[in-house]
Amino acid sequence: MHKVIVFGSLNMDMSVQCRTVPRRGETEIGDKFLTTPGGKGGNQAVAAARMGADTFMVGKVGDDPEGRALVASLARHGVACTNVSVSETEQTGRAVVIRAEGDNRIVVDPAANASITYQEVRAAIHGLSGTGNIFLTQLEGDFETTMQSILCAKRNGFYTVLNASPARSIPAEVYKALDLLCVNESECELLTGIDPTNDEARENALWYFDAQGVKNAVITLGRRGSVALIDDKYVKIPTYRVDTVDTTGAGDAYLGELVAHLAFGGDLRESMVYASACAALCVGKVGSQAAMPTWDEVDSFVAEHGGLK
Repeated sequence: MHKVIVFGSLNMDMSVQCRTVPRRGETEIGDKFLTTPGGKGGNQAVAAARMGADTFMVGKVGDDPEGRALVASLARHGVACTNVSVSETEQTGRAVVIRAEGDNRIVVDPAANASITYQEVRAAIHGLSGTGNIFLTQLEGDFETTMQSILCAKRNGFYTVLNASPARSIPAEVYKALDLLCVNESECELLTGIDPTNDEARENALWYFDAQGVKNAVITLGRRGSVALIDDKYVKIPTYRVDTVDTTGAGDAYLGELVAHLAFGGDLRESMVYASACAALCVGKVGSQAAMPTWDEVDSFVAEHGGLK
């Protein structure tokens, strides 16, 4: 088994449920307010660790109760936190989540996440390097630090994975350094200019990423599953039909299981199937990290739904 190193955001999520998303100038009455550990980096690290992967978090929190709670949550789920540092000047990152109409809207204040330096991340990469180990990151932190870190991880023999969320233009040299790029539909459109509304458009978008030098790319489609090019063939993995309670951590559950499965030696198609199952189980609960299932739950869920096909 290879190690999974996650460099990314650590946020305290403040989440509220309401009937509809408020329009401009409108107030909506909500309920079921929650404060829970989150952040794309933290969520994906917890998801990978819950799958049994040897998982290490690289990130930064503030010197405050929220930061201590985030680190405690990671450790409780089995994530190694020796490379999570504490900012002396910035507070812990926070996110405001509105849960409505079976979906969510999120606003993030990165705070301490944006203050981690490339030198700190590089030291973690060098300390955890090993051929085949997986380096997973996102775009909620400082952009330049993230881009440099991907290049550093590639130079040090890592299998590099970028969840380009929230999406922004990616430098050509970083595209070429990616072993796997994962985007949702809106991120895909922003990066490629192609709206992936049908299979032809999705395949064209995947070939666009291939032309940029990305070795593999996955587009997640929410309730419609996920797609990729595998051995130059268009592959579509359906999702599982479940009752949705909260979609906040679904994408992170997908990414965490995806890289964990790859770390255990699974191929991309198989990893996508189990990642879809992990996301389906996650949306049945409220919250992010607390909603991440275990490997046994995911494995049983796939078996109950006809197994790997």
